[in-house]
Amino acid sequence: MKKYLISTIIISFFFTSLITAQTEIELTGFDGDNFSLEGAIDLFKQSSSLENFEKQLNDEKNNINNLDLNKDGKIDYLRVEDKMNGDIHAIIVQALISDSENQDVAIIEIEKTGKETAILQIIGDEEIYGDQKIVEPFEEQVEQSGKGGPYAVYHFRKVIVNVYFWSPVRFIYAPRYRPYVSPYRWRTYPRYWKPWRPFSFRVYRGHNVKHHRHYHVVKTHRVARAHKIYSPHRKTSSVVRKRTTVVRTNKKGNKVVKRETTAVVKKRNGKEVVGKKTTKVVKKKSNKKAVKNKTRKRRRN
Repeated sequence: MKKYLISTIIISFFFTSLITAQTEIELTGFDGDNFSLEGAIDLFKQSSSLENFEKQLNDEKNNINNLDLNKDGKIDYLRVEDKMNGDIHAIIVQALISDSENQDVAIIEIEKTGKETAILQIIGDEEIYGDQKIVEPFEEQVEQSGKGGPYAVYHFRKVIVNVYFWSPVRFIYAPRYRPYVSPYRWRTYPRYWKPWRPFSFRVYRGHNVKHHRHYHVVKTHRVARAHKIYSPHRKTSSVVRKRTTVVRTNKKGNKVVKRETTAVVKKRNGKEVVGKKTTKVVKKKSNKKAVKNKTRKRRRN
C-alpha cells in the first residue's frame, strides 16, 4: 500500500508540473494573443458539425474568440469554410474585417491515415501569430521500468491522437457530406449573434488555461497535403499585416519609424497662429540617441 501511494504521488506530481508548464502563457503583442488555438480545437471536438462549430466560436460564453482586428471596440465575427479534396480537409476560420477585407485566423487541417484513423492539426496564420503556429491534440502514455515500487522509473511519452471518432470529423467523412461554406458576410450575421467588447489579456488567458492540458504547440507539420489545398485560398488584411509588421520589427530590434505631430505657434501680422509640424523620428532599441530628420529651408545667396 505504501509503495502504491508513493508511485501515485510521483505520477501526480509529474502531471501537475506538466500542466503548470503548459499554462504559462506570455503576451506576445500579436493579435493571436486573443485567439486560443488550443481552445478552438477543444471547441471543435465538442461540436456536432461545422455549422455548429461556427456558432460555438461566436458564442461569448465559450470565451474563445477575443479578436478585434479592425479595432472598432467590438469582437469580430468568425466564419468557417471547408476546402475539401477527397479525404483531405482544410477548415478555415476567418474574421470579417470590413466590406472589402477578410483575415484568416487559423486552419484546421485533417487527413485520414487509415480506414478509421485520422490526424488533425490547427495552424495559426502568420499575420495573426507573427509566424505559423501549429497546435495538435496529444495523449500521455506512462511506461514503467526498473524494479518497481518506489524504485520504479517512469517514462512519459506523448502520443498523436486519432481524431476519426470525434463528432465533427465523422460528420465531414459522412458519405453524403458537402463542404460547408458559411453563408455569413460583413454586416450579414446570424440573428442570434451580437458582438461584445473584448476582454483584457489577463482575463481572457484565465478562461483558456484549461485547454492547454490536452493540446500542445509542435514544430512538425504532419498534414502537409491539406495545407497545399488551403494555400491558394489564403486571405489576409492589409490592416492586420501592417500591425503585425510593426510588432515583428519591435521584437527584432530593428529601426522603428514613427511620425510625431506637434503644435507650433507662429505670429502673423501681430496675431498668434497655431500650426502643425510633423517630425519623422527613427528609433532603435539600443542606447543610441534617436535621429530626427527635420525639413529646413535653404537660403539663397
